[in-house]
Amino acid sequence: MAVNKPTGDNARKGAVKKRTQLKNPLTQTSTKRNKMGGEFMAVKKSAKKFKGVRNEK
Repeated sequence: MAVNKPTGDNARKGAVKKRTQLKNPLTQTSTKRNKMGGEFMAVKKSAKKFKGVRNEK
């Protein structure tokens, strides 16, 4: 469960549960996806992963 306390420290405690990320084999970048509709939300410019978002299996 994501708990965001104390306010102002810019740190998330826990994972974002409604989103997943996967690696694009063509561009070698991470893509964030909404779990409800399967819609792609964002793509990282670098090869790093999104923080706090679980990986798809």
